[in-house]
Amino acid sequence: MTKIRALIVDDEPLARERVKRFLAGEPDVEVIGECSDGIQTVEAIETLKPDLIFLDIQIPEADGFAVIEKIGVEKLPPVIFITSYDQYALRAFDVHAVDYLLKPYNQERFQLALERARAQLQNGQTDVLDERLRSLLESLKPEQKYLERLMIKSSGRVIFLRTEEIEWIEAEGNYLRIHAGREAYMLRETMNNLAARLDPNKFARIHRSTLVNIERIKELQPMFGGDYVVILHNGTQLTLSRSYRDKLLEHF
Repeated sequence: MTKIRALIVDDEPLARERVKRFLAGEPDVEVIGECSDGIQTVEAIETLKPDLIFLDIQIPEADGFAVIEKIGVEKLPPVIFITSYDQYALRAFDVHAVDYLLKPYNQERFQLALERARAQLQNGQTDVLDERLRSLLESLKPEQKYLERLMIKSSGRVIFLRTEEIEWIEAEGNYLRIHAGREAYMLRETMNNLAARLDPNKFARIHRSTLVNIERIKELQPMFGGDYVVILHNGTQLTLSRSYRDKLLEHF
């Protein structure tokens, strides 16, 4: 009999013992490791390659969801979540059909979760599981707010510039030159910081020192060495470096 190699993750020793006690009567399951925090868990998953994970969501260092994002959904085996979340959060698990154990759970409920995991493993339903986990992670992520306006101080004035008016941005030392129509404004900011605050569906890096409004791109022309020329609607020509090419093309 090929045994199911299980990893138990919980920061409470008694909680880990409870899982092991319930698994003691399951001859087809072998506990190959225990972890008490997120960092240990990531390392254990990568080295031990378990078939099944009992994963407490609320663990130190990196919570259960952070562990999943770090490893990657496509590399994860079936996961049985263990949680103390309230009923509102549990609805997300029900909707996405990812099994969970709500503390304190009994052996009957544990057995049901284990049977579902067995079925997934036996039927090879990993693709379905991947989609469930992706949906769950997306539903639990807080909605990120991106900048809609920039406040720029220039010659004693304060200018409020809507981000949709920006055509492209270039780095100049400790400043950024922001091009909008016929105007160009200087802003004391780093490219990395501003790029993180702009909507990635609307702005893309095309060079380590250049950020462009995707809606302003009219044409791409190939150059030697894998680089491209990016031509904007206003006629501006910018260089798309090879390292940023694939990321930009994903938008199209």
